[in-house]
Amino acid sequence: MRSPRDFFQPLALGAPHPLQDIPVRPSRMIHFFDPSNPRMAEKAPGIASKVDILLGNMEDAVSIDNKEAAREGFIKIARDNNFGDTQLWTRVNSLDSPWFLDDVTRIVTEVGDKVDVIMLPKVQGAWDIHYVDQLIAQLEARAGLQRPILLHCILETALGVANVEEIANASPRIQGMSLGPADLAASRRMKTTRVGGGHPGYVVRNDPDPSNPEAARGTHQQDLWHYTIARMVDACVGVGALPFYGPFGAIDDPLACEDQFRNAFLMGCVGAWSLHPNQIDIAKNVFSPPADEVIWAKRVLEALPDGSGVSMVDGKMQDDASWKQCKVMVDLARLIADKDPQRKALYGF
Repeated sequence: MRSPRDFFQPLALGAPHPLQDIPVRPSRMIHFFDPSNPRMAEKAPGIASKVDILLGNMEDAVSIDNKEAAREGFIKIARDNNFGDTQLWTRVNSLDSPWFLDDVTRIVTEVGDKVDVIMLPKVQGAWDIHYVDQLIAQLEARAGLQRPILLHCILETALGVANVEEIANASPRIQGMSLGPADLAASRRMKTTRVGGGHPGYVVRNDPDPSNPEAARGTHQQDLWHYTIARMVDACVGVGALPFYGPFGAIDDPLACEDQFRNAFLMGCVGAWSLHPNQIDIAKNVFSPPADEVIWAKRVLEALPDGSGVSMVDGKMQDDASWKQCKVMVDLARLIADKDPQRKALYGF
C-alpha cells in the first residue's frame, strides 16, 4: 500500500509536484472540435474566445483513417495559438487502442506546456489512472514541464460507474469526470439509442382515479441518468474534483438540451459538453447562476458575515447551512464575472 505521505510527491524524477487543490475556473462548457477537420481546425482559435474550455477530440467521432491527422492537427493548433484564459484540453484515444501511447507521448512532450487537461475515455478503475499517472509523470520530466497536466475521466462503462469512488481517489491529477451516456448505455445493455437526455418509454404513471377508474392516467418522463450523475457528483466533490454532464446528441432540440443541462447544474455539475456552436450559449446560460439568485445570496452573506448564528432575510430564516449554499453561488458568480463583463454587471460586482 502506498504511503499517504507520498501521495503528493512526483511519480518520476524531475516531474512537477502534483497539485494539492484542483483549480476552480469557469468551466460551463467543454467545446469539442475535430482537429483532423480543416474547417473545424481553422475556426478553433476564434471559438476559443467564446468558450471556457476548448477540447481537441481524437477519440469517438474521429474515423480510424483520421486518428493521426487529428493528433497532428491538435499539436499544431496548440503550438501556434495563445488561448488566453480559455482552458485547452484534449480527449485521447482509449487505453486499449493502438493510438493511445502515441497520443499521450506526443502531446505531453511537444505541447504539454499548453495543455491543461487530458480527457481519458472509458475509464474502468483506479488501475487505469495509476498507469496514466506514472506515464505522464515520466513524460513531464522528459519535457521539463513546470506544472502538472491534469486528468479528466469519462464514466461510460458499467464497471467505471461501479468503481467511481476509487477512480476519483486514484491520483491528485483527477480534475473531474463527465457522464458518457452513449457508451454507458451500450455497456449496461440499456434499450436506448439516444445520446443523453430522457426517453419517452421511461415513465412513472399516475394512479387510477378511484372515482373514475377508466379515465386517462397521466405519465411523467423520468431521467435515465439521475443515479449515475448523483454518484459522479458525490465522488468528485469528495476529492475536490469537478463533475460535468457529457454530450446531448439532439442538436436540433435546444429546449431538451437546456432542460438536461439544467438538471445537471441543479445536481452539482459545473458544466457540460457542447458538440455544436448552438449549444455554447445554452451551456453558458444554464451553468451561470441566475442573477436574482446571486443578488439574494449576496444579501444572505451580508446578513451572516462569518456564517454563524441565525438571521431573518425577507421573513426567511437563514443559518450556517443556507450561508454555505449562498457562498457556493456567489463564489461561482465571481469567477464567471471575471470572464464575462455582461454577467458581472447583472450580478452587481
